[in-house]
Amino acid sequence: MKPVQTQPRRFYDGGVLAVGDRIGLPPDPDADPRIVLERHLEDDLETFSLERRIAYRDRHFGEILVPASPDFRTDLTSTPALFTWLVPKTGAHLPAALVHDALVAGGGEPSYTSTQGHDIDRVEADRVFRDAMADTGTGVVRRWIVWAAVTTATIFVAGGLPWSPLLNWAHRIGAGTSLAVIVYLGYCSTGDLFDLDWPLTVPVPWMGDRAWWQEVIGGLAGAIVVPLALSLLWGRFVKAGVIGCVMLAVLLHVTVGLAAISLAYQALERMARRAPRLTRALTIAVAVGALVSFVWLSLV
Repeated sequence: MKPVQTQPRRFYDGGVLAVGDRIGLPPDPDADPRIVLERHLEDDLETFSLERRIAYRDRHFGEILVPASPDFRTDLTSTPALFTWLVPKTGAHLPAALVHDALVAGGGEPSYTSTQGHDIDRVEADRVFRDAMADTGTGVVRRWIVWAAVTTATIFVAGGLPWSPLLNWAHRIGAGTSLAVIVYLGYCSTGDLFDLDWPLTVPVPWMGDRAWWQEVIGGLAGAIVVPLALSLLWGRFVKAGVIGCVMLAVLLHVTVGLAAISLAYQALERMARRAPRLTRALTIAVAVGALVSFVWLSLV
């Protein structure tokens, strides 16, 4: 597969979708794309609608105009809060993310027909997303990470894969098994590193009973070699498997730490809203405890 060359002019103004009495405007290939968003807030969920369409000329399907419906809503780049440090909600990749959101808005069914009459299923929508990110100037590493993430979602979402049920389930079982094995080995490796006899763990031979720095090196090596082998279970999506499995293995502990911090923050927010007096008392207790510990440990 040849590297995709950045071609920003593949994006252009898609005009305005005709709605009710509003007269639609055709796309203008000579005009830059205009992202005009209207914010919606429903049940504390923030989404946006597009006031103007985005046009993108794909290398395989030709012109793609999104959204196809005035009911379309997007949350911009669909990045979980834990990973916005890696892939922010907005940035150079935003036009590509909006095109992808519109293409998969119909769930697992073919969600869009290009101007030239090509049906675009979710697998192809993910490929369009990756190429479109290249055309926005998004870095190579980021766009392949994002593509691997959306491809993983496509594998597991109902109707995401356009093949036979047997082949679809083979891909889901293979991908799910590989991810589960990586999480389990990460659990075992953590116990091995800290010499903890955790339940249901097995020895990790590439770490073993060695000096701590040797175990760290062995753990990092295992976080690359083992996922590379497990990615073969991803079938046609082996490239996504390589990226996804290695990323999961390498960032597993960081993700767990960030998740713990996020949960603690959400718990504090909920407590501050429901029990403000208890929150103030707890804050004072923590501050006093920290002060006493600081003084005691400094003087002893």
